[in-house]
Amino acid sequence: MLHKSFPLSCLIALWMTLASTAIAYAADSYPQRPVRLIIPYPPGGAGDIVGRLVSNSLGAAMNQQFVSDNRGGGGQIIATQIAANAAPDGYTLFLASATHSINSALRKNLPYDTMKAFTPITLVAESPLVFVVHPSLKATGIKELIALAKSQAGRINYASSGPGTGGHMSVELLKSLTGINLVHIPYKGAGPALIDVVGGQVQMICTSPLPAMPHVKAGRLRALAMTSLKRAPAYPDVPTVSDTVPGYQSTLWYAMLAPAGTPQAIVKKVHGETVKALAAPQMRDQLTALSATPVGNSPEELQNFVRSEIALWTRLVKQANIKLDL
Repeated sequence: MLHKSFPLSCLIALWMTLASTAIAYAADSYPQRPVRLIIPYPPGGAGDIVGRLVSNSLGAAMNQQFVSDNRGGGGQIIATQIAANAAPDGYTLFLASATHSINSALRKNLPYDTMKAFTPITLVAESPLVFVVHPSLKATGIKELIALAKSQAGRINYASSGPGTGGHMSVELLKSLTGINLVHIPYKGAGPALIDVVGGQVQMICTSPLPAMPHVKAGRLRALAMTSLKRAPAYPDVPTVSDTVPGYQSTLWYAMLAPAGTPQAIVKKVHGETVKALAAPQMRDQLTALSATPVGNSPEELQNFVRSEIALWTRLVKQANIKLDL
């Protein structure tokens, strides 16, 4: 028992020393059991592949199993809420995507605070989307698409994997910047949407290059442009939307987050191993094959990036008066 005259300041200093030692030990020995990475996509898509590549690399580097937990559906809100409510002990991580920022701009009464519910780790990768059309649509580029849409206002339709998704918002951004009128046909998933564009039931879609470009190579679809500022290394012959519409940019992105309150020592360790994995030649080649560019920035840079993305989509939602029937 401490003597009653033992200074309170010494007691506090002792407690802080013990706490710091315990946290340092936890970080040094982390992870001691399997780590769960929540992925807000069903298995098989580009986001799922990116998540599994990171999981496998971290597992090998840390000599512990990293389990990919796919929680698709619900506009990614289900997966995000599960991650936000998880224990902040480093044993649950979350692969956020561009929809993470779009939801904050578009949906009211989210069951979590987008900026406060998570601790940022790093931006894993960015990937463009691609505008593709059915060959029956007489447009060979974005310039022709804009002219056609202005001459046939409200008669050209486009598919998306659902309201508020990256593909939907990317087309709405184009509409906002050019004043054209395109009709939105939302689907429950990218697969069914793309199938109907290939079949000619819908004229256009803005989607991930991974499932779309094989149809372009086979002549079943025509690629108009990528949504990134620079051409995708995997598809150097496909121009960008910004070549025609200066300033246009919309990308898919994937970021590693942890529940708010996760010890910084653990965050630092996961960050370091993730950045190291992203720099490995094999990982870079695998991501490039998905038309994704590895990033690996700092937690502070990621936090600022997400904040800027929310601001971008919030402006678009207000300007275009986009509403969801939810």
